[in-house]
This record gives sequence, C-alpha cells and structure tokens, in this order.
Amino acid sequence: MNQPLRPVSTVAALADALRGRVLSGEIAPGTPLPEQEIAAAYRVARPTVREALAALVHEGLLKRERNRSAYVPEVTISDLNDLMYVRRPLEDLMVQALSGRSVPAAQAALDRMAALPADAPWSAVVAEHMALHQALIEAVGSPRLERLYGALAAETRLGLVRLREVYKDRDVLVSEHQALLDAIAAGSVEAARAAVAEHLSHSWGSEPAP
Repeated sequence: MNQPLRPVSTVAALADALRGRVLSGEIAPGTPLPEQEIAAAYRVARPTVREALAALVHEGLLKRERNRSAYVPEVTISDLNDLMYVRRPLEDLMVQALSGRSVPAAQAALDRMAALPADAPWSAVVAEHMALHQALIEAVGSPRLERLYGALAAETRLGLVRLREVYKDRDVLVSEHQALLDAIAAGSVEAARAAVAEHLSHSWGSEPAP
C-alpha cells in the first residue's frame, strides 16, 4: 500500500517563511513559537508546522525542550566573541590555501548581496553573507575544514542578525568583503589576513535590555 504523500512543498515554504523572520530579527530570541498559533497564522495543519519547526531545530536556528514550544536561542555577545575566536584560525587557513586565486562563487554571492534592493529583508543579506564565506571554505577543498566550519554555521547565522544594526549602510559590508576577495586573489596573504581580522573584530552591538 502506497504511503500518503507528505506536503513537502508546504513544509518547505513554512520553514522558509519562519527562517526569514528569525534571520531578519523579527522573531526575538526566547520568543516561543506555539504550533497552534503558527498553524492558525499561516493556515496550515499542525503536522506541517511540526515538520517545519523540526527542520529549523535541525539547522540550529531554533531550540526545542521537553514540554516547551520551540524558540529562538539567545546568542550573547560573549558567545559571539568566542565564536570569532574559533573562526579566526579557520579563516586564516582558508586565506593561506586560496592565496593567489579568485573564487567566482564567492564573488557571485557578494555581487548578489550588493544588488539587493534597499528594502530587502536582512535575512537576504545573511544568506549571501553565508554563501560567500561557504564558497571560500569549499574552494579550499578540505572536507574536514568544511565540517569544522559547518559546525559553527547556525551560531554564525544567528549572530549575523545582530549586524543589521552595525551595518546599517550595507555598502560598508560589501566593501569589507570585496577587500577580502581582492587581497586573496592578489596573493597577498598578509593583506587578506588583515581584511579577515578587521571583518571578524567588528562590534556586535549592545546586549538587549532584559
């Protein structure tokens, strides 16, 4: 007997909608996401909501605990400083390996970021930012480096939500990344390291008020 088809497209669409709201900062950390309320708001069945939330939990964008609704985890400034502490040596390995090379996929992601309309949601900026750095890491050709970097992806994406206040002028973010790609392509390891260090040492803003 054939199994009934799952509404995969509806699940994916709901997950995309919620993901965008999380990464744009519309859903604040700690905000509960009750299945019944989401089902009513989006006019979908609760099993669809359950699957969409499970997908975001798997991505690390939501947390779910026993007898509690899923919620966006809080990533503190201390967490983010520690995240950058771990990312710096990985980015340094990337810079050394790619010195003298251009990475078309990374440049394409940056071009897409620069072309986003002024009123584009911050989640679109986050997506291209992540795509750029992921393209650089993948260009190295080290599966282990990719795995290490991938383990930090969820916290990185949540951390980037804070940067919407730091980079109110998106051109500054674009120019920082262009300087990094140019330095890598030029074969200047020191210049590329400096560009990475500058980018990763930015302020994360202030902690939200309790």
